[in-house]
Amino acid sequence: MNRTDPSVSQKDRVLADVLFTPVSLGALALSNRMIMPALTRMRASADGIPQKIGAEYYGQRASAGLIIAEATAISLQGRGYPRMPGIYTADQIAGWRSVTDAVHAKGGLIALQIVHHGRWSHSLYSPDGSLPVAPSAIAPAGVIYTPGFTKVPFETPRALETAELPALVESFRQAARHARLAGFDAVEIHGANGFLLDQFLQDGTNHRSDAYGGTIENRSRLLLEVVDGIVSDIGADRTAVRLSPHGNLGGLSDSATVPHFAYVVEQLSDRKIAWLHLIEPRASSAGIADDASVDSANNAVLFRHLFDGPVITAGGYGPDSGASTIAAGLADAVAFGRMFIANPDLPERVRIGAALNLFDRAKAYGGGPEGYTDYPALTAGRDR
Repeated sequence: MNRTDPSVSQKDRVLADVLFTPVSLGALALSNRMIMPALTRMRASADGIPQKIGAEYYGQRASAGLIIAEATAISLQGRGYPRMPGIYTADQIAGWRSVTDAVHAKGGLIALQIVHHGRWSHSLYSPDGSLPVAPSAIAPAGVIYTPGFTKVPFETPRALETAELPALVESFRQAARHARLAGFDAVEIHGANGFLLDQFLQDGTNHRSDAYGGTIENRSRLLLEVVDGIVSDIGADRTAVRLSPHGNLGGLSDSATVPHFAYVVEQLSDRKIAWLHLIEPRASSAGIADDASVDSANNAVLFRHLFDGPVITAGGYGPDSGASTIAAGLADAVAFGRMFIANPDLPERVRIGAALNLFDRAKAYGGGPEGYTDYPALTAGRDR
């Protein structure tokens, strides 16, 4: 791929200096503030085992201040798309170990994002054909990819019984423990983008009448129990959470977004976790479309002051807007998704003001090296 985007201006290069100031996120000391966030790639084996090419892909991007590896299923039940990696078997742990070794060999840091898809799954992902689970029996709109990459409508999920939730919390805790065994430096709990923990948080999908539904405190309970379980195992300084207030993927909605998520953020702050990762709602369709909304709430402005710790912000940033956000005190680091996919050496390109490879969405999901490990890096004297 030889296409380039001459979008890094002189202004970008001046502001980019902000991106290269070291920062600590919990136990992790980052050399720069450019984060590669979790990005769905659909290139694990059918059994959820990361492949050799995955080690090459992540190793290529080890110059990021921190890599957060793609959303990874905590259990068989937690899967929700084809070729999704897992962290619940010995073979999966071994597959991820090859990835973390490749990143560490190049001096990089890597965390694992762990997730349960909840209603964003399908009975075809279950060995016994059982329905996906959710806080309430409310189907999402739209279609889902089956394990064979065909599209079918979402099903109406089964509401989880209260008695099932302790085992679910334990599944997250075990996933975090497995991530550390696989060599990951930290774990990011996926509480965003319409997945199970987000489904519990928001009252558009949570109609429960037990201790996990109704009030803001009750709907936050499962996420906080997951956080507490993981912190007790791997430590607060290696535990992080990703949230997407105002996000609407899958038809999510909340009747009191700001007070609810203010409560959640304050609770997470009290727990002294390693970082809080906030997705801006202008990018709530990330992974589906390339255009960002311009009339959305600003989560960094609304919630950053409530969290006494490092904040990563994500959503449609370029080097200049990301650096400006850090300089304004609204975040400590910035996630660049598609830019990191298309530019394995993104920090160096930003540092010297080189042109950027363009992201090719048609080659983003599934397949082999094309659109995965074949994006070119800079060579000496090139693209300067």
